[in-house]
Amino acid sequence: MKKTPFYASGLKFSCKRCSACCRYEAGFVFLTEKDKDSLAAELKMDISSFISAYCRWVVDWKGELILSLREKSNKDCILWDNGCTVYSARPVQCVAFPFWRSVLSSAEAWEIAASGCPGMNQGELYTQEEIEERIDLRGELQYVSRSKENAGEES
Repeated sequence: MKKTPFYASGLKFSCKRCSACCRYEAGFVFLTEKDKDSLAAELKMDISSFISAYCRWVVDWKGELILSLREKSNKDCILWDNGCTVYSARPVQCVAFPFWRSVLSSAEAWEIAASGCPGMNQGELYTQEEIEERIDLRGELQYVSRSKENAGEES
């Protein structure tokens, strides 16, 4: 029997564009092919230049190299400058926040995340079905990756 999730009655969220999720803490923003292409287009750059200027290759939990946005030295997202400079083209990982498995693992995890995000528990009500669609979307994503043997290549 499947356990009823704490969000069975839905959760409220409306992005306030406060940038709290984009700043102050280290983290990874993994990119899909579509994210990479959209961001390069939004910044009017070719793919190779975009990767060189804005990305880094990081090792994931499976030992694969995955393309991630860089961070500034103060831990802000490299695409943050008094707000998201690419908001309309932001990566799906950013669009899906706060409906990530880690945040939805328990009511306590949700409340911990909500303590730093003024948009959580406010605004639009998302149903359990809508929340699980977002979870499933992220679970189905294929991030840009490469083998360690090709670690010197740009894309």
